[in-house]
Amino acid sequence: MTKSFKEKIKVIISCGGTGGHIYPAIAVANEIKKRNKMNEILFIGSNERMEMKIIPNHNFKIIGLWISGIKRSSLWKNIIFFGIPFVLKNFLLPIKLVYSIIRSLFIINSFKPDIVIGFGGYTTGPSLIASILTGTSSAIQEQNSYPGITNRILGKKVNLVFVAFENLERFFSKKLFCFGNPVRSNLLNISKLKSDAIKFFGLNKNKKTLLLMGGSLGSKTINDSVMNNLSIIKNSPFQILWQTGKNYYDQILSKKDLIPSNIIFLPFIREMNYAYASSDIIISRAGALAISELCVIGKPVVLVPSPNVVEDHQTKNALYLKSAGACEIIKDQNARKDLIKKSFQLLNDKNKIKKLKKNILLLSKPDATKKIVDKLLDKIKR
Repeated sequence: MTKSFKEKIKVIISCGGTGGHIYPAIAVANEIKKRNKMNEILFIGSNERMEMKIIPNHNFKIIGLWISGIKRSSLWKNIIFFGIPFVLKNFLLPIKLVYSIIRSLFIINSFKPDIVIGFGGYTTGPSLIASILTGTSSAIQEQNSYPGITNRILGKKVNLVFVAFENLERFFSKKLFCFGNPVRSNLLNISKLKSDAIKFFGLNKNKKTLLLMGGSLGSKTINDSVMNNLSIIKNSPFQILWQTGKNYYDQILSKKDLIPSNIIFLPFIREMNYAYASSDIIISRAGALAISELCVIGKPVVLVPSPNVVEDHQTKNALYLKSAGACEIIKDQNARKDLIKKSFQLLNDKNKIKKLKKNILLLSKPDATKKIVDKLLDKIKR
């Protein structure tokens, strides 16, 4: 039974930088509004980041902060080739942090939220620090199997911590709840969509489908694995639905004459419920949002963790699934050679597919959004 309030509540949600932080936040915001349409939600994001466009498109207000992350590239390399810009950007970080905390204090004092929730991204730190300083109730939603340093520090100060993976007690206090990651509601029941999905993308209903995703911007490794194996794909009995990412689409489009007819490629797929429904197996990076959606979908998965993320989150996420027998992993450095070949082998292995489906569904937490909102309402009520 879901909980609601007759009186309205006011919530600040801080998130940004990647879809993995933004879309779980939107899912929770929608659920809060669903409980009472008078509830007020205010998002805090980072200026000039993707959340400043995505959040308004979902009919929520967002305020941007002047904040960014540490530039983690090699110091000597930046000094030689970029010099002052590197030093300046990192030199400004403490100034940006102090400014953003002060700005967040003003936002909280003006909006007067019942609770502030951080979903990750550059703005989470300043927003939660401001909530702690003002005595406003606060919460963190950690999407990854290994929390980042900001959440590890602030997790000791906030009132509630929501996590997606088990065995994170060593990082947080007793106020820990393992509910899973919130996912988009239209992904919860896709089993009846396959026929419509195949028609939507113009796929062949008689062929098994391999779905490739490298995130909204794309993955060069995954894209190269396709382009390096076009002859294998052309001569296979399978078909590929391929999200190239916006950064790589034009480059791939320029080579469209080389791409066989059993590959359908798009820069970005908004209709992910259809994309998942049409597929027989899925190739993906191992971001936290992707992992949670894949568990809910319950399809066989081949993960290619990106090596270019902070604290190697994606490898840790993938290994968590692998330890449960819920996925296959191809290392980034091996993907260009092995990814397509091994994925096609998996498509032919009925027993392996059955096992992967069973095990990944065991990790599914489709009620994560409702449980998180229930707990938030409990905290506000007290």
